[in-house]
Amino acid sequence: MSESGVPRPAYALVTDAQAMRLALHDIRTATRIAVDTEADSRHHYPERVCLVQVAAGDRVYLLDVLAVDDLSGLGEVLADRRIEKVLHGADYDLRGLDRDWGFRIRPLYDTSVAAQLAGIERFGLSALMEELLGVVIPKRVALQRSDWSRRPLSEPAMAYAAEDVARLIDVRDALDERLRALGRTAWAAEEFERLAEVRYDPRDPRTAFLSVKGASRLDGRGLAVLRSLYEMREAEARRRNIPMAYVLAPQAMVHIASHPEAGLADVPGLGPATRRTLGAQVGQAVGRGLRSAPVTRPTPAEPPPRRLTSVESKRLAWLKAWRVGQGKRLSLDPALLWPMRSLERLARTPEGFDGELRSADVRRWQAAELGDSLRAALRG
Repeated sequence: MSESGVPRPAYALVTDAQAMRLALHDIRTATRIAVDTEADSRHHYPERVCLVQVAAGDRVYLLDVLAVDDLSGLGEVLADRRIEKVLHGADYDLRGLDRDWGFRIRPLYDTSVAAQLAGIERFGLSALMEELLGVVIPKRVALQRSDWSRRPLSEPAMAYAAEDVARLIDVRDALDERLRALGRTAWAAEEFERLAEVRYDPRDPRTAFLSVKGASRLDGRGLAVLRSLYEMREAEARRRNIPMAYVLAPQAMVHIASHPEAGLADVPGLGPATRRTLGAQVGQAVGRGLRSAPVTRPTPAEPPPRRLTSVESKRLAWLKAWRVGQGKRLSLDPALLWPMRSLERLARTPEGFDGELRSADVRRWQAAELGDSLRAALRG
């Protein structure tokens, strides 16, 4: 029994090949399973998935993917179209599973997406369990921030991991009932199809430094220094197996790149301990950056859209107001109802409306449900 009075789910920790085969044999008999992952991004670099939780029937399996070498059977289960996989906020899990093993999940049902389409404002998993199931799970911030790569896993950590999936199918069923009542089941199904296409997209190492917050303010020389600092920071993070931000904070890097000749004593985010351990490496990185040619920002693949004319700006304001009105009518976040990029294109070229309905940004359910209304708004 947990401290909240809710019975803790039964779970089994799977740490060897034989136990994995038995667990997957049981999981394959289910038509629906709940899936979640735990990674070590708060503690290590590069991050990796450390635990995969699977609920099948009344049993939860904690699959120790750091202990079992052959995970091909898990990949087969996740890709088995006969078994629905229920996740909450699947985007992060999908990217991690793809990055580490190339695993795909189909078909999937994301309870976070379903909750938003059902008009539920608080769509975190704990909030959904409380609203839909009457189950209150106390927040455990320390466990959320656990280093999931550490072994052995503690009993509280395993119980926490099991709770994330134990009731997820019940949440899914309650949400699906609401979606059916609202006539939005097809909406959710299309969103799940699109979500299943999510893949891990690593940053280009040649331009990753440009994503550092504040890099846009630097000139070519400053960018050359920032690039050198970024490369030093990543190498050090890999060497020490810690997150890059723990090596050197972004604001410190940008400040140094902006003032490369200044000393390190007054750099924001660069404490005495970091100056002692990394001062020499920072100085060397700055020197390499200053000796390098100034960086020219890469040309965007697509030129930025021209600024809106006054007439187009008024049209966009009208389209935004239309979207807000539809959100009130349907009791949904307006951002769910029509992509802003599409509205901006329509503000410029309203005559392209028919083509816009077929654009990759617009969902089929959006075009079917709201297309006529949007056409009328444009005419107005």
